[in-house]
Amino acid sequence: MKAIKRLLRRPSPQVEQELEKTPDPVQQETPQTGAQMGAHAGRAPLKVILFIGHHKVGSTSLQDYLSRNATALSRVGILYPYVDFEGMAHFAAMANGQLQPEGSLPINVREPHNALAFRMLADHRSGSVPAYHKRLPALGQMAHAIKQQVRFCDPHTVILAAEVFANFNAASPTLIERLAGYFPDAEFTVVATLRRIDEYLASWHGQRLKFGHQLEPLRTTGIDGYLKGIHFDYRLMVEGWMKVLPQSQVILRDYADVRKNGGSVNDFITQTGLQMPAGLAPERRENDSIHRGIYEIARRANAALPAREAGQLRNSLRQMSARLDLPSSHDIELFGADNRARLLEQFQPIDSWLGEVVGRSGFFADLAQISATDARAEMEIYREAVERICSIAGWWETPAEIDFMKTLQADAASAET
Repeated sequence: MKAIKRLLRRPSPQVEQELEKTPDPVQQETPQTGAQMGAHAGRAPLKVILFIGHHKVGSTSLQDYLSRNATALSRVGILYPYVDFEGMAHFAAMANGQLQPEGSLPINVREPHNALAFRMLADHRSGSVPAYHKRLPALGQMAHAIKQQVRFCDPHTVILAAEVFANFNAASPTLIERLAGYFPDAEFTVVATLRRIDEYLASWHGQRLKFGHQLEPLRTTGIDGYLKGIHFDYRLMVEGWMKVLPQSQVILRDYADVRKNGGSVNDFITQTGLQMPAGLAPERRENDSIHRGIYEIARRANAALPAREAGQLRNSLRQMSARLDLPSSHDIELFGADNRARLLEQFQPIDSWLGEVVGRSGFFADLAQISATDARAEMEIYREAVERICSIAGWWETPAEIDFMKTLQADAASAET
């Protein structure tokens, strides 16, 4: 009986021979072969442009623009590839003229390469992809999807845009090697937009508060958790790409210059020399930052309330902030003089290295401004915001919001006396 079961579990000798003859489709059909199949003999090598971030520099608007125009770009040889079924279905519907999206795109459609980057990081760390990227295929299927689009669309240029790529070198340079391996014999351009460190940390800290993270304020110990990672050490973010892709063109942009040049989309097109067709959908502003005047309220809510109620309160704050008549975010001091001095001292060597990369003495022309404090202290604006919010009758929707804001109002009043 055991011998019969063993025979049932294994194929016959004839089947085994056929299996040995048949190539493994996953191993046989790699992104490399797909890229090679898409290249005509004698034609220039495939160009691959990698936008690797940073966060909070208009990356979401760039991704939205490229995705919204993906079919029109593909027709002229510029491929913004998708990695999952939702993205491919969206591309097909757009190509068929059955869809002209007007509102926000689904996140897997708008940010397919963030999804790819998260999947690569998750596989490397035996971790998981963030829950907001839902129903993603396995990494091998994502790579296969990219390969097939290169194969059948036969582009001269491929664009991958993901601020999550900024994490690759810190996690492991092998991730960069793996990504580049999807495009053998390609010519790479690596684009990164970098923001002066005080402005960047202020914006990134707000993004984390928006996501519900429990954080210390930047005016105390909140900066400490950033100093060793890619959110402070731009060299750690960039250098691995230069080492793994030594022949690549590296374009580093100061976010201040990007804004002067019309924003993330226009600057990306200008710097990469892309020839864009006429009639594309215009750029949309995406992923707006929360006002710095409500950072402290959101921070305390994240620490004191259950996640669901804290999220409701953050949404209410974002809707209300335009009506509070608060000063400009850029006039609100989040760090204090001592922490600004620390930031400048510790960032100067990084700025010098970035300057060497682009061929000048330093990267940020206004680096010294890091030490200059803004006009209004965060806690002063916090107390004003609490008082103005509590004076608006009927705005708060839940008892938890009302109780929480009343607590803040009482604390703010006692702090003034």
